[in-house]
Amino acid sequence: MSTGDDDVVIKILYCGICHSDLHSIKNDWKNAKYPMIPGHEIAGEVTEAGKNVTKFKAGDRVGVGCMVNSCQSCESCDKGFENHCPGMIFTYNSVDRDGTLTYGGYSSMVVVHERFVVRFPDAMPLDKGAPLLCAGITVYSPMKYHGLNVPGMHLGVLGLGGLGHVAVKFGKAFGMKVTVISSSPGKKQEALERLGADAFVVSKDADEMKAAMSTMDGIINTVSANIPMAPLFGLLKPNGKMIMVGLPEKPIEVPPFALVARNKTLAGSCIGGMRDTQEMLDLAAKHGVTADIEVIGAEYVNTAMERLAKADVRYRFVIDIANTLDKAA
Repeated sequence: MSTGDDDVVIKILYCGICHSDLHSIKNDWKNAKYPMIPGHEIAGEVTEAGKNVTKFKAGDRVGVGCMVNSCQSCESCDKGFENHCPGMIFTYNSVDRDGTLTYGGYSSMVVVHERFVVRFPDAMPLDKGAPLLCAGITVYSPMKYHGLNVPGMHLGVLGLGGLGHVAVKFGKAFGMKVTVISSSPGKKQEALERLGADAFVVSKDADEMKAAMSTMDGIINTVSANIPMAPLFGLLKPNGKMIMVGLPEKPIEVPPFALVARNKTLAGSCIGGMRDTQEMLDLAAKHGVTADIEVIGAEYVNTAMERLAKADVRYRFVIDIANTLDKAA
């Protein structure tokens, strides 16, 4: 079978494990198509490029994130927001334009249209950079488009997991004051010393929450649990914004007064376009932003999923595909 004219063949070296992989394999979102090969934080090396491909050649270090195709002709695609295309094709568990099922990065290779491939800067390690293709762009995009990337601004990061720890690092890369808001007091030392946050607020501590009221320009909400929203809006300054990137299972309750009274905004954000994903990787490499990872072998994936379900990872599992997949088969 020959490579498509616009396609890039990638030997997968590393693939991150995202929480959505766990949701997908368990069919939590009621859209699973089996057999399923998860994985949308793919890092590897180009082995072949189709005849029309101009951006990549064999040997290039590249990555593939959450999507592998779109209509490539609608208004969103034309503006570089393929993630908003009605015909966007996810990297796995999606039906591609030719009717075939897409399979993700827990595998030895992947073939992708060049538009949906990003280049890894020389300074960015493949293993620590792989999770940025989902977690990185998920927090970078709302920071960019909601103006939460200005030096000296005060950013709150709600939840310190795979998304949150990267949001802290990008906030600091942008020159912001960053406060982590978490229900886990045990994460305080790590947030301040290891990740470089400026402050830490325990969300269950009424005194700490009161002291932080009306201090934040924006909050990136990475939490996927249903938690009371009104106290969190209280942390925002007038005109402050909360951007949701987590996906709680049940609808959230938003007291209208908490938004209306001081002109606050609640918005959502879903990954980002390909241009922004490349821009994010380049900026991350420039500022030394990488994910904190635990590299595992392919044979450990089931155990890793069990640990991920218990939030027992700091902060992202990454599968060493190249060295372990064949052995685990």
